[in-house]
Amino acid sequence: MIHDIKNKIENKAHQIGFQKIGFAKADFYKEDKKNLQSWLDSGYNATMQWIDNRKEERSNILKYFPEVKTVISFGYNYFSGRSTEISDEYKFSNYAWGEDYHIIIKKYLFEIVEYIKTIKSDFNYRVCVDTSPLMEKQWAMRSGIGWIGKHTNLITRDYGSWLFIGEILIDFEIEADEFYSDNLCGTCTACIDECPTDAIIEPYILDSNKCISYLTIEHRGDIPDNMKDKLDNSIYGCDICQEVCPWNIKFEKLTEDVNFHPRKDIKNKKSISDWDIDKDEFNSIFKKSAVKRTKHEGLKRNVKLVIEKDHQME
Repeated sequence: MIHDIKNKIENKAHQIGFQKIGFAKADFYKEDKKNLQSWLDSGYNATMQWIDNRKEERSNILKYFPEVKTVISFGYNYFSGRSTEISDEYKFSNYAWGEDYHIIIKKYLFEIVEYIKTIKSDFNYRVCVDTSPLMEKQWAMRSGIGWIGKHTNLITRDYGSWLFIGEILIDFEIEADEFYSDNLCGTCTACIDECPTDAIIEPYILDSNKCISYLTIEHRGDIPDNMKDKLDNSIYGCDICQEVCPWNIKFEKLTEDVNFHPRKDIKNKKSISDWDIDKDEFNSIFKKSAVKRTKHEGLKRNVKLVIEKDHQME
């Protein structure tokens, strides 16, 4: 019966559009706590205090959801092109070209929850997409979806790393899949070599203080002087470590989900000067968009840096 549930959930997930799905036994792993604490002690979370605030739950899923027995991980292909397809004057991370993935992926996961309820009426659950205190990439690896690359993103053999990750935590057991124990990065160091800010300070360790994605999205106030000239013309996020990854170069596939295709208002902005927008236009363009995370002030700051850099080069 339980095995039958597993097959049915897998089929439903694929029907909705998820490319990857895997099951893991919920448990506490000492290495999660050790690795997270070491990363925090080094200050690599920068100003993201929220990671530290819930580190106990993040490093021990049983503290987040004590009843959990199974973690179901999902991967959803969002790749909709490379930044140069929008403009050659600036860069804009492709995961944010369309609708807010938190909303879309969570909606898809709740569809699966409702489906599970038709098979098993009484169970407790949590639906997680990015914002829950969960080590999502670790759980995706434990559920057999892929491995964590040197750039710290999850990589799969068939879709590279262009995947949104989400989870459904349930309080009953489903047969677990095998851990993804292979690390297929080999001797490749492309992501480390090509990072303009040297944010990947060693394989599998990212210093957020140096990461272009962090600086252009999460960081508030002025960009540190020693980083201003290293942002590679990025106005929102950064895809460099993913774009140079051989697994993406070989296996990336355009998503069929129109929710993640570029919005017209983004696609039409070919020049950096097109982003000289006021707050009302910002709110209009980025309604239900992940870009709201950086706020109008953050985008304005990032755009200004690119324009100033261009002027210096003239």
